[in-house]
Amino acid sequence: MRWIWIDRFIEFNSGKSAKAIKCLSMAEDHYARHFAGYPVMPACFILEGLAQTGGILVGEANAFKEKVVLAKVPRAIFHREMFPGEVLTYETEVLILRPEGASVSAKVTVQGEVTVEAEIFFAHLDQSRSKELFGESNFVFTGEFRHLLERMTRKS
Repeated sequence: MRWIWIDRFIEFNSGKSAKAIKCLSMAEDHYARHFAGYPVMPACFILEGLAQTGGILVGEANAFKEKVVLAKVPRAIFHREMFPGEVLTYETEVLILRPEGASVSAKVTVQGEVTVEAEIFFAHLDQSRSKELFGESNFVFTGEFRHLLERMTRKS
């Protein structure tokens, strides 16, 4: 099963920057366990939403020719918790884009307030190496996903 932590893109500037939103709803399963009686969006899911936004931006910059994998998150600062009913805006900007990988700056805002700041590194795997290591259909950036991206960016 794959989890997508983006509801839709609201801006997409190829190879430069992207903004996506995630509407937090009490109907999401993770709130029952994190934390019962005090529902908080898990920080790892917020980081994953930022990584998906940045990873899609980086993958699209290379026409999805290479597989993009999260390499590391060297910096992540959380200024407060996020709760059901809030709309998270994921903002990412490409800092470095090289054949071996990319770096993005990222932040989350809620009604204009910066709630998370991060830097995320991605690695590029060439097609032959990624098939050898991970198989053919193990990644998000498939033809179906490209179609979804096109639909999401058309609506913005």
